[in-house]
Amino acid sequence: MKYRVSHTTEFSYGAQVGICYNLARMVPRELTGQKVYSAVLQVDPLPNDHYPGSDFFGNRTDYFSIHQPHDKLLVKTVSEVEVSQPELNLFDQVESLSWETVRERLCNRRSAEIFEAFQFTLDSPMINEDDLLADYARSSFAPGRSLAAAVHDLMERIHADFRYDPEFSTIATPLKEVLQHRCGVCQDFAHLAIGCLRSRGLAARYVSGYIETDPPAGKARMVGADASHAWFSVFQPGVGWLDFDPTNNQRPGERHITVAWGRDYADVTPLKGVAFGGGEHELKVAVDVQRIG
Repeated sequence: MKYRVSHTTEFSYGAQVGICYNLARMVPRELTGQKVYSAVLQVDPLPNDHYPGSDFFGNRTDYFSIHQPHDKLLVKTVSEVEVSQPELNLFDQVESLSWETVRERLCNRRSAEIFEAFQFTLDSPMINEDDLLADYARSSFAPGRSLAAAVHDLMERIHADFRYDPEFSTIATPLKEVLQHRCGVCQDFAHLAIGCLRSRGLAARYVSGYIETDPPAGKARMVGADASHAWFSVFQPGVGWLDFDPTNNQRPGERHITVAWGRDYADVTPLKGVAFGGGEHELKVAVDVQRIG
């Protein structure tokens, strides 16, 4: 499936900003099963410098700075990307390995593949070891259960037990509160699953991206009404990373567009930076995922 994805972030400041420095991660990754045909970054006001690059995890980054006074900042990416359906037999390949076997290999083997994945078993800035996470995960990880079955069960439980509520949480809401109130958004559900997996000694990472959404029944599709999305991946030695989307209770497929991955949201923030001046500000974000071709 081929898409044109636009992601617009606009800041309106109460006072002028004299200078700002920014780092964006808004362009999809080039992956097996995901091809990026074009990607354009638009910034207004025009930046004084712009350096495309990549971060520690291989995500596409765009650093830019603006040195002239401004009271608005608009950052927009327009990308054309094609996503193919993941091979179903990849899921079947992991059925034979128990989650305990995967944990043992992560702890005791030091191949390059496992060395790279091991960092995702550790605490990260927004996900710390917690007995509450271990307790919630326990029923999914019965002795001898395959990794795929255990993680799939965890995904289904999160989808069933937690209510999607965009008014409940912010980026700073602790996982303990998400667990207590049983609600949150896709970011919270991905963090929750990752914390549960790490409590079992498994490697799990946070994935940010976009998802094609359908308009309500009988309604026309609205431009800009889509949103950024988040899910998680778990590592299987010899196979690689397997994606799961607890918000939608499904394995990500050709409607999921991967932008970046890291230990948690802090590693993949779409746009962050420092502004000198500005006072109070208003933020508007619009995402549009449109099929083309």
